[in-house]
Amino acid sequence: MELLAAGARGFALGLGLIVAIGAQNAFVLERGLARNHVLAVVLVCTLADAALIAAGVAGLGTLITGAPEIVRLVTLGGAAFLAVYAMLALRRAFHPDAMAVRGARLMSRRAAIGVVLGLTFLNPHVYLDTVVLLGSLSARYGEASERTAYAGGAMIASAVWFVALGYGARLLAPVFVRPAAWRILDVSIAAVMALLSITLLMSADF
Repeated sequence: MELLAAGARGFALGLGLIVAIGAQNAFVLERGLARNHVLAVVLVCTLADAALIAAGVAGLGTLITGAPEIVRLVTLGGAAFLAVYAMLALRRAFHPDAMAVRGARLMSRRAAIGVVLGLTFLNPHVYLDTVVLLGSLSARYGEASERTAYAGGAMIASAVWFVALGYGARLLAPVFVRPAAWRILDVSIAAVMALLSITLLMSADF
């Protein structure tokens, strides 16, 4: 019963953190709408989260909070990456040749995986949420089996969310047959990425 409770708590906390609007979710949604390497993107997101959650439960969060220089470096890199992606999304929104043409939005599997890895590991909030926060909350469980169940619950939440987001996006396909819908999506993605980039720069401790 204790294992089930720990797993349920991990699932609830993991889902609550992952569902929040962010760069990673925006990219998964975009790939889902374009039906472009959805499985690869979902797998990378799920495995990356699983690795970070496992690291947090294993105690890596303590090392991260004690290394401000690393956090600062990741913050600056993440802000630059998000800013570039925001500019690319904005360019797509107002470039006449890229309007609503699904083919213009396709990217290679390698490029899609590269982008999602950047959006994941160059975002310090990912470490704070999955490694530090989820990891620190696992300390309440004294038994290794309970911590494992807790981590497993959070990992399952991540998998469920990314599969639902990536493959559920196609339900919106009828809306995105219109060029205006793609333009709104690109402008929204650009706004999210730019806002996150500015937030990271403002939070950086120079």
